[in-house]
Amino acid sequence: MLEISISVEGQLGLQWAQWKRLVPAIEQLGFASLFLSDHFDTSGSADANALEMILALTYLADHTNRLRIGSMVAPLSFRDPIMLTRQAAALNNLSGGRMILGVGAGWVEDEHTMFGYHLGSLTTRMDRFAEGLAVITGLLRHDEPLTYAGQFYHVQNGVLAGPRQPSGPPILIGGTGRKRTLPLVARYADIWNATQLNAVEFREHSQFLDRLLVAAGRAPASLKRTLTAPVFVGRDEAELEQRGSWLRSFDPDWADTPITSIFETLRPRIKSLTWGTPAEVVQQFHQYAEAGVEEFIIQWGAFDDLEGLKLLAEQVLPHMTA
Repeated sequence: MLEISISVEGQLGLQWAQWKRLVPAIEQLGFASLFLSDHFDTSGSADANALEMILALTYLADHTNRLRIGSMVAPLSFRDPIMLTRQAAALNNLSGGRMILGVGAGWVEDEHTMFGYHLGSLTTRMDRFAEGLAVITGLLRHDEPLTYAGQFYHVQNGVLAGPRQPSGPPILIGGTGRKRTLPLVARYADIWNATQLNAVEFREHSQFLDRLLVAAGRAPASLKRTLTAPVFVGRDEAELEQRGSWLRSFDPDWADTPITSIFETLRPRIKSLTWGTPAEVVQQFHQYAEAGVEEFIIQWGAFDDLEGLKLLAEQVLPHMTA
């Protein structure tokens, strides 16, 4: 079985009215999870729309009953891990144990420069990320007070007060770097999320993770394997055009380019990009399932396209959950 979920990029113009339509639709249609990205809008326009992640997840937790919910992902380069852990624990309690805390090192330079956050070199980012994970898991997974003294974070007998769900929230770490990221996944994560890998590459990275998990004293089955990728499904060329029309905003030269040509242009950069008829998408999903993907998280950029979500639910989901 392959679970199918949705991830929404809140910084790309998402409005509250759209979020309020998406949330019940995604739950009612039978998707497994709904994730929201965590970025500032960097257009420099006061008229731009961008939902703040914690507030949007609070709405999501309170207006659903079944969906798992989560961050995809919260950068520790501008999110304080202590406050983020407190918020995630509260969201997990509010949702009845459905929260997933996805965290990352941070990477979008513009949003850090714009608001004075220090992104730092790749080494700095990963060192800070490793410390943040130690703090987050120390607060979430242990009953005794946490004392931690690092370069970036300091905690003295820290305890998070308030109601707690015994199930977590589980920690999701995204990334594929074998030198720093995957060892952190093996040490701290409950869920691994990959992007931009084809099925063969996903299997190779997953097998590498298996070795790291064994070395860390963990069973490979203790880590859930997930993949996030854009998916465009249509019964014909016209529907594919409708699903992918939002991509044209990224390049003015694509105004008159056939949508399948845009997909082909993007494929070398986004190897996991998936498109086609429902039957073709099912076939591609099965290839990922055979490579070890347990949950395929669809990046959904057409915020008003509820018909596209319905098509996935009616003609793709049944073939994944049978």
